[in-house]
Amino acid sequence: MRQDLHEENRLSWNEATVAHNSHKGDQAAFFRNGGSTLYPEEIGLLGDLQGLSLLHLQCNAGQDTLSLARLGAQVTGVDISDTAIAFAHQLAFDADIPATFQRMDVYDWLAETARGSQRFDIVFCSYGAICWLSDLNLWAQGIQAVLKPGGRFVTIDFHPVLGMFDEHMSRQYDYFSHGQPYTWNDGVSDYVAGSQITLGETAYQEGVKDFKNPHRVHEFLWGIGDIVSSLLAAGLHLTSLREYSYTNDFKPFHAMKHVERHWYLVDGQPNLPLMYSITARK
Repeated sequence: MRQDLHEENRLSWNEATVAHNSHKGDQAAFFRNGGSTLYPEEIGLLGDLQGLSLLHLQCNAGQDTLSLARLGAQVTGVDISDTAIAFAHQLAFDADIPATFQRMDVYDWLAETARGSQRFDIVFCSYGAICWLSDLNLWAQGIQAVLKPGGRFVTIDFHPVLGMFDEHMSRQYDYFSHGQPYTWNDGVSDYVAGSQITLGETAYQEGVKDFKNPHRVHEFLWGIGDIVSSLLAAGLHLTSLREYSYTNDFKPFHAMKHVERHWYLVDGQPNLPLMYSITARK
């Protein structure tokens, strides 16, 4: 586990989170008016959440966590970013949605929680989460330890095949990196601005312009085999593995078409898997 790199990532995410939220308008009003940031894909994977305890790992600024609470879950969100968790606390208060948020490296949080008695019906993470993990086996063991018997792990994320290409779809990077970090000196970008991401059907806000992150960042590009194998090695039973030909809101390449909150490759391009989902049970 590379906690030294995790700490650098924390600084970079602290800066980027401010820019990201500047484009999303009055988020508390969005939630008070019944808004949700969830997509049909994760709603279908998660199923009925009424009355279930749900742990949201790498919850960022809490928008999805609060949307899950709105579906009846008792939610706990954990993230390494101080800025993101402070925003999540305030948003939950302003939107009057009950939720618990804790600022901690997920590895430390999972280890600490495993030593106690708290256990969860569902552990969930999504959309750009797994690439920040420096040790998949330790992560999967931590998830297994905090799940109740019969509890489920659910993730939906951008496909690791995307990590092979730059924004022009030129193949630049290895698929098999064996957990070695990639360092980006320009840090976490303002991808919310780059993809014009909004909250549901609300209008995009201009917010912070020409964002430059002063802190570098480190990613770990794990393949599908690495992810599945870590869950199996931890004793979880795989129940589904799906791949998708589109991304939800995030635009990884310049040449793409936008259809109802999905980004697709343009017509005439050979298709690629752009997202995947995994469900597993303890």
